[in-house]
Amino acid sequence: MPRTWIEAVRDEAGHWHPVRLGVWISNQRQRRDRLDAERAAVLEELGV
Repeated sequence: MPRTWIEAVRDEAGHWHPVRLGVWISNQRQRRDRLDAERAAVLEELGV
């Protein structure tokens, strides 16, 4: 997934907001060594 990927996400009030999903995924991959074990395991299950 490219870093520029943007997804629209609806909040609890029903408003749509752009989320830079590509940047988030890239950051999680770069920081995987510093994540706690539980979060790392969940991301691993999701294939991130």
